[in-house]
Amino acid sequence: MIRILSISLSLILASAASAAEFKHVGNFLLHAHFKLTGDKTTPIPTKPIAFRVYTDGVRIKVTAEGDDESHTTFEIYRSDGIGRQQPGRGALEVIPGLQATSHIGGVLRHLRLSSESMTITTFPGVSDQTIVSYSVSAESIPAANPTSDSPPLKP
Repeated sequence: MIRILSISLSLILASAASAAEFKHVGNFLLHAHFKLTGDKTTPIPTKPIAFRVYTDGVRIKVTAEGDDESHTTFEIYRSDGIGRQQPGRGALEVIPGLQATSHIGGVLRHLRLSSESMTITTFPGVSDQTIVSYSVSAESIPAANPTSDSPPLKP
């Protein structure tokens, strides 16, 4: 009887551990980074930054290439698609994607993620500025997990 309980407990713990694992879902390359203040848009010069994106189905983890220890985690609140409007097409279309938020230290971040792009909008708590980072999908060799030595991304 004790052996059956031990095996059952091991199976439960193993399935809980695998459910909490982050799986690699895509790589993105920073395409545009700008600041919004009132009705003024100011580009922020930056070097190209490659991002790796992981999920456990409840959260999204975003890391910069080469720094997997430092990351931002977002809580998914919507996974039924995201809206986009293409130039000259007029109508808003819904494509597969999700939305998530992160609220740490008075800073609210909003993430929009699809297979094509990732947008992170940052709203500092005591500022009239909003920071937008727009990244496009990048081709890469898939990483085994978020803590492994991942190969470099290729734009």
